[in-house]
Amino acid sequence: MLHGRESLIRLIGKRRRAYSSLLARSLRSKDGSDYGDAMCVNSEDDPVTNDGVEVGNTRKRGSEACVEWVCCPVCAVSVRGDDFTVNSHLDACLANGKKKKLSQRTLLQVNFLSKSRQETCLIEANSPNMDKCEKELSEEKQLEFGSQTSILEVLDEDAVKRKAADPHIPSTFPSIIRSPRSDSCEDVDTKYVHTLETLIVGRRFHKKIELQPGGRVYVVRECQNVKDDNAIQVLSDHQGFRCSLGYLPRKLAKYLSPLIDYHHLKCEGSILSLPEHPLHDVPIKLFCKKVVRDGDIISGYQKDFELLWEKVLFANESAKSQPISIEKYQQNFRLMLEDVLDNHSHLFTNEEKCFIGSFSSLSDDAQRLLVRLYTRKGPWFRLSNISYKEISDLNAAIHELQMTSYLFSLGSGVQSFKYNMKEVLDVLTVSELQQISHQWLSKKGMHHRRKKEIIEFILSASKNGSCAVLQKMVLEHAGKCVMISSAVDAILWRVQRLFFLNSEQDLSAFLLVDMGLIKFPEFTCTITQPIFKCRADLLEYEEAIEVAQIMDESIDQSDMEMSRRCIELSDNQMLANFSEEIMSPVSGTQLRFFHYFSAWWVYSKLLTLGVSLYEREHRYDDATRLLRQLLKRTICDSRRGYWTLRLSVDLEHLGYFNESLCVAEKGVGDPCIRAGSKMALQRRVLRLGRPPRRWKMPSYADTAMQKIKEVKIVGRPLNNETGLKSLFYGCDDELCEVEQLALQYYAEEGGGWLGIHSESGIWMTIFGLLMWDVIFSDVPNVFQSMFQVAPLDLLTDDFYVMRKSSIESLLQKIYEGMAEEMLITSWQLNKGTACHGVNWDRFPLSDLRAAVSCVGGRCLASLCRHLAMDYKSWSSGMPDLLLWRFRGGDMDGGEAKLVEVKGPRDRLSEQQRAWILTLMECGFDAEVCKVSPPPKS
Repeated sequence: MLHGRESLIRLIGKRRRAYSSLLARSLRSKDGSDYGDAMCVNSEDDPVTNDGVEVGNTRKRGSEACVEWVCCPVCAVSVRGDDFTVNSHLDACLANGKKKKLSQRTLLQVNFLSKSRQETCLIEANSPNMDKCEKELSEEKQLEFGSQTSILEVLDEDAVKRKAADPHIPSTFPSIIRSPRSDSCEDVDTKYVHTLETLIVGRRFHKKIELQPGGRVYVVRECQNVKDDNAIQVLSDHQGFRCSLGYLPRKLAKYLSPLIDYHHLKCEGSILSLPEHPLHDVPIKLFCKKVVRDGDIISGYQKDFELLWEKVLFANESAKSQPISIEKYQQNFRLMLEDVLDNHSHLFTNEEKCFIGSFSSLSDDAQRLLVRLYTRKGPWFRLSNISYKEISDLNAAIHELQMTSYLFSLGSGVQSFKYNMKEVLDVLTVSELQQISHQWLSKKGMHHRRKKEIIEFILSASKNGSCAVLQKMVLEHAGKCVMISSAVDAILWRVQRLFFLNSEQDLSAFLLVDMGLIKFPEFTCTITQPIFKCRADLLEYEEAIEVAQIMDESIDQSDMEMSRRCIELSDNQMLANFSEEIMSPVSGTQLRFFHYFSAWWVYSKLLTLGVSLYEREHRYDDATRLLRQLLKRTICDSRRGYWTLRLSVDLEHLGYFNESLCVAEKGVGDPCIRAGSKMALQRRVLRLGRPPRRWKMPSYADTAMQKIKEVKIVGRPLNNETGLKSLFYGCDDELCEVEQLALQYYAEEGGGWLGIHSESGIWMTIFGLLMWDVIFSDVPNVFQSMFQVAPLDLLTDDFYVMRKSSIESLLQKIYEGMAEEMLITSWQLNKGTACHGVNWDRFPLSDLRAAVSCVGGRCLASLCRHLAMDYKSWSSGMPDLLLWRFRGGDMDGGEAKLVEVKGPRDRLSEQQRAWILTLMECGFDAEVCKVSPPPKS
């Protein structure tokens, strides 16, 4: 794979279904590749805004007026003003049993309001009255329910104080309505009684016991639950047996469980009503009783109880804020939308905010269908292939989404928008495609059997002007199809990107948490600076991502001309829009990791990949031009080492040996070039700088050319072909790789060593466990999403700078021999919690303890300091094997050895050489094990 391609793929993530930026569209349309002959164009195009993003068709086509938005008098949600949406929303509100607030007006009163008052509730897409209406609604909610705050802040008093001191700090979790406490703690001598209305969840995993309204239930703690240490089980007596009905909601159980465990709280109650579906959540009412012992009130025992009970009430209100029948993925999708609107509202236009807010006004079926379709591949979906048991009326849901411009439909009639015929052909089966090819292209013959080949054959034949005929045949076979509109897809892509702040996570992260397959660490989100200062920065970043996707697709299709256009466009964007001052070393007000979310960062990745493309085609002049631009405009970046090395190599290819040497010498003195890149440049200077070019040896000559201890062993190879991974027969005559063969050698002839093939993995795990508290410490702006497994600055120099005192304190403890104790404590407290670099399954605690004990405090502290100061440069390239042995069976005294294993045709990379020399300097015993076939007789 080309250097930089894998990094670009991770940056792009899930490919977008349509390009929204004018820059990307112009890039694709230069040769007509955006639609081409595979595109059937009808009367009208999709509406787009000035930013190139269609916004839910809020503006009618042609000269029609804008769609109005109205405030629902029942729930105070902004909904579209058309009859269908208003009636559907009111029916849903009334069906859910929502009651009118005292401060709200009836529909009759709204109809007879003065004209000026009506204008504040009927909001057009670009109307300035929208902010006024939202402010009034917010004030009404605060008067009735109290101030709004986030779930995290409700449960954390320090967070509440911070937000009170600085109201501009956004929350990490969506806002909830804080209701006043209705159940006060009465002063009684013997016991306190509290009522709690909550739900029984997790019904689908329990026996289908017939429930009765008013049936008695009680709760017990389930301390051994592997998925949740705070689990509270709901039981009932059925035919003389204790039967499990489900669990209390996880958020509620988190704060109710300490009351049960330590405050002797007993909870009993009854079932309030039965759900429509037997597996849906069941509403219950609990009576919680606590017996007060002598001296509890004097000792502050009661005060602790009241504080915990207040947190229980807040958690319970949060759990009840969603309808009982809501699906989990539907709730997660709402959470994502609300969180982004709360924390990134400045990045959306008024139209977009209203459009996102209108999602909650859709019926449950429409919401579920939209979420389901968004998580599928698409872009087109056959109606005959859409079936979900939780969607009661599929046709009504599709009709509602069409009326609100969330979906477009495709049928046998005349279409009012353009679509890609290749995408529609992709929904057909192979047999249907073959049938079309035989009917329409019978004279030309069709012998392909793969779906991709059939589609390409049909599209290539459609260039003869038979597009209309082909369109009719395809639509007849496909039937009715629907797709998410390009506007909705663009907005949801933006929302998801802002919520997760990376391309590798999506809505499936919620599912993994709900299933207990992954547990994210706990940390405090203190946000003082937004990732994107303004909407223009975000649009530039999205535009760059789209250009990156086009280039990635062109490489897949071997379209070098389109790749060249992307490279040149990226180069022009860098020259035109980004000055040297922007890329200079960061100041105290601008953190280094913020650059990862800039258009400049994406374009620099594109140019890095462009260098690899030009080098592959031996276009070294073009490669050196790009490299000079990158080095000139990027003052402080870890990639400067790679760029400098490639520039020196390419100049040598062009015959400019003196200039190549000067570039390498300058790179050696660059403080941003470290580890393997610096080692490669040093060795390059020594090779090119021989007399008569240079007569004086540099000071680092002895270190760079230092000999590394090498051990040679003989193995019986299975294959000896170039390009294939070497396989050998082990001591037991079983096939194994060179690393396993080396482990067998060191276990027997090599000195009775124990060990594992770990490479960098075990050291990343040890570093993560020892530095856990530092990694997840409260540092402003480095945690902005609840799904992070590391701070955003881990791969930058800021990680060490911002935490220097705490890191050095831990390194001192490690140096003094406390590493094993710290490791055990961290393992017990955090086992199973996701953390960058930590592999819980691969490395057992026994191996980690042995490694830490035998390596020793001095060596381990030096290694951890390298990782803390420059994690990105030193997190790869460590030796393959970690070996250890104890002296005379004494677990307190041992020694360790690190071994890099090389096969017959392998050699050390510069990164591996840099690591081995660094380890030797830190006091490690490190060597290279060379495996060779037996000599020929």
